[in-house]
Amino acid sequence: MLPSRCPTKLKEILGEGAMGQRLKDRVALVFGAGSVGEGWSNGRAAAMAYAREGARVFAVDLHESAAEDTVALIRAEGHEARALSADVTDAHSMQTVTEKVLAEAGRVDILHNNVGFTRMGGPVELELEEWNRLLALNTAGVYLACRHILPGMVERKRGVVTNISSVASVGAGPYPQPLYGAAKAAVNGLTRGLAVRYASQGVRINAIMPGVMDTPLIHQQIAGNYEDKEAMMAGRHARVPMGFMGSAWDVANAAVFLASDEARYITGVVLPVDGGLTCTMR
Repeated sequence: MLPSRCPTKLKEILGEGAMGQRLKDRVALVFGAGSVGEGWSNGRAAAMAYAREGARVFAVDLHESAAEDTVALIRAEGHEARALSADVTDAHSMQTVTEKVLAEAGRVDILHNNVGFTRMGGPVELELEEWNRLLALNTAGVYLACRHILPGMVERKRGVVTNISSVASVGAGPYPQPLYGAAKAAVNGLTRGLAVRYASQGVRINAIMPGVMDTPLIHQQIAGNYEDKEAMMAGRHARVPMGFMGSAWDVANAAVFLASDEARYITGVVLPVDGGLTCTMR
């Protein structure tokens, strides 16, 4: 059962201003736009939210079928989107997919780096190969996407990059995932450094730190830490000062704002979207 303060109506989640034109005619490139299960992942919701605000969306996922599922949902609402596949840890794959997007659309106005992966355990439990994979999945895609997309943004003196981090990057939670936290902390550092580097050239770069979220990913990566699903859901709700987990739409709505002209003076921010959770972390 959901806590009484948890919003259940779509308009409570998306807001009355949903489906506007804040991003009309802009091109959004979303990495990690699929979902590991049914429902709305952070990446899928972001792709849809950008489209609802008028952006032309390129949805990229390791599995093209997952990206196609997202695109089907976007097109069903009458918006424009295309599905592509890429391995964010592979330089050639990332070069190929970004070249396809640039050849077709001519530019990228919004770059959204959503790919993330966690493993439970630290240096004692996980081998070096596992650490390297975790680091690559969480950071290499950000580096490679920026490498290929930033030059065009600088040339046009306009662009927005949003990187998806995690509250695990700023404090240890109940899950034994220190390596994941370290990888996401690297995303924060890269975000701030790039923001300063490109601020004078018209490019804004920010990160979002989702907190305890209710997305399909938790059932794949987190469920093993609990006795059953009900215990997991109750425990996660209880961790949040607001009393309930966030949804993928909370992250997506923040991303839309950061990509919009309303956020024109915001860069280098690592924004918690967490119901107050980071205020309780030491």
